[in-house]
Amino acid sequence: MIDWEHSMRGSIAIVGSATAGIGDAGGQTDLEISSRAIHAAVADAGLEMSEIDGLMTASLSSSMWVVKLAEYLDLRPAFSDSTQIGGASFVGHLLTAAAAIRAGLCRNIVIAYGATPRGGNSVSATSPARAKLDPFPYEDPFQPFNPPTSYALAAMRHMHEYGTTRAQLAEVAVSARRWAQLNPEAFRREPLTIDDVVGAKMVSSPFTVRDCCLVTDGAGAIVVTSSGRAADPRRPPVYVLGTAVAHHHRQISCMPDLTVTAARESGALAFRRARSAPTEMDVVQLYDAFTINPILFLEDLGFCPKGEGGRFVQDGRIAPGGELPVNTNGGGLSCVHPGMYSMFALVEAVRQLRGECGERQVPGAATALVHGNGGVLSAQATTVLSRER
Repeated sequence: MIDWEHSMRGSIAIVGSATAGIGDAGGQTDLEISSRAIHAAVADAGLEMSEIDGLMTASLSSSMWVVKLAEYLDLRPAFSDSTQIGGASFVGHLLTAAAAIRAGLCRNIVIAYGATPRGGNSVSATSPARAKLDPFPYEDPFQPFNPPTSYALAAMRHMHEYGTTRAQLAEVAVSARRWAQLNPEAFRREPLTIDDVVGAKMVSSPFTVRDCCLVTDGAGAIVVTSSGRAADPRRPPVYVLGTAVAHHHRQISCMPDLTVTAARESGALAFRRARSAPTEMDVVQLYDAFTINPILFLEDLGFCPKGEGGRFVQDGRIAPGGELPVNTNGGGLSCVHPGMYSMFALVEAVRQLRGECGERQVPGAATALVHGNGGVLSAQATTVLSRER
C-alpha cells in the first residue's frame, strides 16, 4: 500500500512567483492584473504559457472565475479547480495541486488570485448581493458590521479570558508596519505607533481602523510543478513539505470556542506531513485580516501556549530584528489586501526562501510557514515550505 501521507512530502515545488497591481492598479480590472501576475510568474519559472496545463484560482465576485480567467488567458487546462474557502483558498490549493500532479493529471499548475476593490472593480461592491445568496440566519437579524464585528467578538473574548491588552493587539499592527517600511511594494509605509493604532477611528470595539486590514488592489501567482521537474529551474525551487486544511463553522456564532481556531488542526497535520515543528520555522507568514488573527494563530499553530499570544508579540518580537519574523512584507495590515490575502503570504515566503527580499531579507531563511484564513476564522489552511526537499 502506498503511504500517501508521506509520499506527498516534498513531491511538488514552487518554481515561479510574481505580483502585479499592488496598492492601486490605476483602473485595471481584476482580469488584467491577474493576467499580468500569471505571465510574470510563468516567465519567472522559465516556462512558456503553452506549458501550463493546470489552473487553480478563486474569487469573491465570480462563481465561474476559473473559467473566466482561463478564457482571458487563452488557456485550455487539463486540470482546473476553483475551491473557494475564502482567504485560505490559495494555501489550501497546494494540497489539491500536489494530489493532481502526483496523479499525473497535469504537469505545471498556476495558482493565482487578483482583485481591484480600489480601482472600481470592487469586491466590496458585491458584498450586498452575496449576502442575499449566503445568509447568516443566526446573525443577520442583528445587522452586524461584518467581518469586523465577528473578529471583534473573538478579540474581546481573548481579552476577557486571557488578559490580552489593547496595546498587545496594537503591537501586531505596529510590527507589520515596521516590516512594510522595508518593502517598496507595501501600500502603507508611514510610521505607526501603538498610540496611533489605539487612537484611530473606532470600527468595532476593540478595533480601530488601524487594527483592520487594508483595502487595496493586487494580484499574485505561483507556478507549481513536480519536484523532479523542478531540478533545473531559473530560480531556486521552494519545496512544499506539508499542507493541511481544516474548518468547523461559517458564522462566528457557531464557532465552538471564540479563542480556538481550526488552525490547531490544520497546523498539527501540516507539521506532521512535513515532519517538522514550529521551532524549525525561520519565517512565518500569517493571515492578518485583523490584529487578533496573528495572536490566535501563533497560539493554535504551536508557537506559544494558548492565552500567551498577546505577551508573545510584545516588545518587537515579531518585528524586524525580533526573535520570530512574522509577515515580513507588511501583511494584510500594511502591504496588500484585495479581499483575500493568502496568495501574497505565499509569494512573500517564496521570496524570503530565495533570498530576494533586499532590506527586509531574513538572513539564512531556509524554512517558512504560511497560514491562510477564510471567512470569520472559519476555514484554515497551513503549509510548510523549505529550500531543501
